[in-house]
Amino acid sequence: MSQETVHTHQDADGAAATTRRARFGRLPEPVRVEDMVEERPAMTPDPARYAYDPDEWLVRYCL
Repeated sequence: MSQETVHTHQDADGAAATTRRARFGRLPEPVRVEDMVEERPAMTPDPARYAYDPDEWLVRYCL
């Protein structure tokens, strides 16, 4: 290899190293636990679910 070829490879390696260092040179910012969890209801609330009256059977069957 000639001196110019070696110099060109070193420049390319140096540029690649600089690009790598700019992209991966430091760790990413830490992520809080609160930001990692998303809470959503599994299903939409059903209003009829809690409409049961435990005393209704008394009115229907005993009176």
